[in-house]
Amino acid sequence: MAKFLFVYHGGAMPQSEEEGAKVMKAWMDWFGALGAAVVDGGNPVGKSQTVAANGTVTNDGGANPVSGYSVVDAKDPADAARIAKGCPILVAGGSVEVAPIIEM
Repeated sequence: MAKFLFVYHGGAMPQSEEEGAKVMKAWMDWFGALGAAVVDGGNPVGKSQTVAANGTVTNDGGANPVSGYSVVDAKDPADAARIAKGCPILVAGGSVEVAPIIEM
């Protein structure tokens, strides 16, 4: 098994407590179905800063703002992509970037 970083982008924020509870349940159900493959369930993240090579800092969240992350175990990149296809952020209009974690 290899570790993969799932970086979540976008996704609509819940508009009510009821909707928020439904979204949270979807995430917990997804993580539950993945079982031990979830190495680190991660967290949502706030608006990021971007530091450029020339030292300038922008506070705009970047070209494709990150909304959260997780770390999962998968057999290979295809398996990781298969797992990502079940992510609840996709239903909310977001996307999942999948990258292998290179052990050093």
